[in-house]
Amino acid sequence: MAKHEEVKNGIIFPVGEKNEAFAQYFVGQSYLSTLVADPNVNVGVGNVTFEPGCRNNWHIHRNGFQLLMVTGGEGWYQEEGKPAQFLKAGDVVVTQDGVKHWHGASKDSWFEHIAITAGRPEWLEPVSDDEYNKL
Repeated sequence: MAKHEEVKNGIIFPVGEKNEAFAQYFVGQSYLSTLVADPNVNVGVGNVTFEPGCRNNWHIHRNGFQLLMVTGGEGWYQEEGKPAQFLKAGDVVVTQDGVKHWHGASKDSWFEHIAITAGRPEWLEPVSDDEYNKL
């Protein structure tokens, strides 16, 4: 049984639908609930939920940034050339413009964060199973 299974039911915000629009940029299953998609606001806000072992590809935010506010479960965040950071509810991560990074669930736990994103993502290669399994 995976840890933090209550996350799959939405702790604070709804889990949303399977994240089919971005599935090609994830290893494993994620879910997305768009919280703010107002064309007059220069940021997108979404609740992203990851099944155990799910992570997104390496990516860079161009002409913007990304803020991650962890609301449930356990996961990882890593910037290129730095050690991975273990994340749990209450943690906040700031990703600056142009920084290559990835984030996702730990192997045995559901994971959920609010992503506040400005700019355009540039999606890159997947995080290899070898890299991920070393965590």
